[in-house]
Amino acid sequence: MHLAYPAVLSALLFCTGLYGVLARRNAILVLMSVELMLNAVNLNLVAFDVWLSRTARDTLHSGQALALFTIAVAAAEIGIGLAIVLAVYRNRGTSDIDKLRDTAEGPGTEGPGTGGPGSPAGEKAEATA
Repeated sequence: MHLAYPAVLSALLFCTGLYGVLARRNAILVLMSVELMLNAVNLNLVAFDVWLSRTARDTLHSGQALALFTIAVAAAEIGIGLAIVLAVYRNRGTSDIDKLRDTAEGPGTEGPGTGGPGSPAGEKAEATA
């Protein structure tokens, strides 16, 4: 088999995953798209390893070893990522990425009108104390 067939398939898988990461709003679908991208990389690694092993007899099959390493990393990533998404869904009630952008700021951060020092709400709280 020619190297072009798995390379084209890998490129299509990677582009599909990239589109899923950029266009989806659901965090679980984004994780699935990242998995598609990692599988495209695995397909490329194994295809190039087979192609290069035809030229050299004594090879270490490093492409297949890297593919196994990538599979292990992908399994860990999906386990931790899914646990984080489920925890956020339990706390927030949604897994929509656009609605979760304020997660880093949170409701307790100081900003205008939140009662921080120097704000009118903070001066009223200090006056009543």
